[in-house]
Amino acid sequence: MTTDTKPWLKTYPDDVPAVVDIDQYTNINDMFKATFEKYADKTAFVNMGHSLTFSELAEKSDAFAAYLQNELKVKKGERIALMMPNLLQYPITILGALKAGLVVVNVNPLYTPRELEHQLRDSGAAVIVAVTNFGNSLQQVIAKTSIKHVILTKIGDELAPHKRTLVNFVVKYVKKMVPKYHLPGAISLRRVLTEGKRMTLNVPKIESDDLAYLQYTGGTTGLAKGAMLTHRNIIANVLQVYGHFGPRTAKDQEHAVTPLPLYHIFANSVSMMLIMYMGGSNLLITNPRDLNSFVNDLSKYPFTMIFGLNTLFAALNKHEKFKQLDFSHAEFTIAGGMATQQHVAQEWQEITGMPIIEGYGLTECSPVVAGGVHTQQSFVPAVGVPLPSTELRIVDEAGNPLPMGEVGEIQIRGDQVMKGYWKQDAETKAILSADGWLNSGDIGRMDEQGIFYIEDRKKDMILVSGFNVFPSEVEEVATLHPRIVEAAAVGVPDSVAGERVKLVVVTNGSVTLDEIKKHCRQHLTGYKIPTAIEFRDELPKTNVGKVLRRELRD
Repeated sequence: MTTDTKPWLKTYPDDVPAVVDIDQYTNINDMFKATFEKYADKTAFVNMGHSLTFSELAEKSDAFAAYLQNELKVKKGERIALMMPNLLQYPITILGALKAGLVVVNVNPLYTPRELEHQLRDSGAAVIVAVTNFGNSLQQVIAKTSIKHVILTKIGDELAPHKRTLVNFVVKYVKKMVPKYHLPGAISLRRVLTEGKRMTLNVPKIESDDLAYLQYTGGTTGLAKGAMLTHRNIIANVLQVYGHFGPRTAKDQEHAVTPLPLYHIFANSVSMMLIMYMGGSNLLITNPRDLNSFVNDLSKYPFTMIFGLNTLFAALNKHEKFKQLDFSHAEFTIAGGMATQQHVAQEWQEITGMPIIEGYGLTECSPVVAGGVHTQQSFVPAVGVPLPSTELRIVDEAGNPLPMGEVGEIQIRGDQVMKGYWKQDAETKAILSADGWLNSGDIGRMDEQGIFYIEDRKKDMILVSGFNVFPSEVEEVATLHPRIVEAAAVGVPDSVAGERVKLVVVTNGSVTLDEIKKHCRQHLTGYKIPTAIEFRDELPKTNVGKVLRRELRD
């Protein structure tokens, strides 16, 4: 790929490559080999005050892989579901599964039994590793799935012995977070690792186009589908993000914070895989909604960077103890998952000194395709420029490329783009063209500098009397009001205008409908002003904190 086909490269700093060598590694295990040897004694992960070195991670993941092969007789290409929050058990089991040549199915542990059943049945997973807190959900559906082996772990199982006992006791008997379950034949992860350590691991031959993950997503439409992400896809995205942001990082001296769940592809590829690849240390936050515990963990860790999204930053901005932390080591923040609001980013930088650099991606793209450049010193309300070895373009409804400044759908092409949807040929053809362009379902534009902007999701756009209204614009204006904490804008049917704007808000004080409408009139043209306003105690959100506009519409 030459710079002539990428006019936006003039926006890149000199130390960001246009192209990265995806083929230098055959598979994910190969990508980490040198890192684990070089940084063997360094801390790889920290969780609940306990750390795991790279050598310990390598040994434990080897033991897990060996047990899968020797005791459970699991073969290359079979699917293994991982169902747990951010714990030290996560990197151990995911790396072990990949070493054994298995395909990882990342499962949201908060799934209802119905959602869990769909994902396990659709993926055909043969093994599941789950935290005991969610054993009851698994019990309700396991008979309807192809699961043959259940491996269970308790929240505190990878902590030091005295702390392990205390944490597991409190979780089960004090906080009563482990509903009763009956899963006969289930084995403990602690036993698996102990016995696997005495077994021999025979790493199978894993090609770059072999599947690494079935990463389930709603996609651009419909029920959850498994995006087939290959070893090459994941390698590509790690190297692309490293090429894009790497010059700004402290490499192996990086102390990252990961509050987003590792079962989500953004946290998995970027927060976990990227930091491991650099040899950095990573603080895993098990429950970021417990802000007091989260901030307490941050107070004991000299963090240099943090991954997150708008709702998390907004909540931390309001937390008094967070404002009192030592930010002397902090360098920058990478945001993804949803649009970052400018006033949230400005307040975040005033408190922490860190600029928020926004990225953009999709599960189907492993996930990152664009981002703000590492040289930026403050927030830019844009998703930035394409990563190395990545092409983006704007097209009209017929798929024809549009000139700079025109608004249309964003299409993506690059080595991080998925192989397709698992067992969904029609859905794959609908989103992925024969020449490799993927329809994002996002509406955006590119300016004369080659910087891309997201206006909104195609399906979320509100059409009022023929005029497009982007919910994100209405939401940003609404949250400028001092007593509106969160807001979501959706379209509702209207017999005259086709649709009208409805605003759902969460407030931190008394505010009237008239006050909100008056506030909106100061910043929005007439057809964008909400005609209906609903107050709620909280907004429905995904597992990573993205507002579920679809649920509000329904």
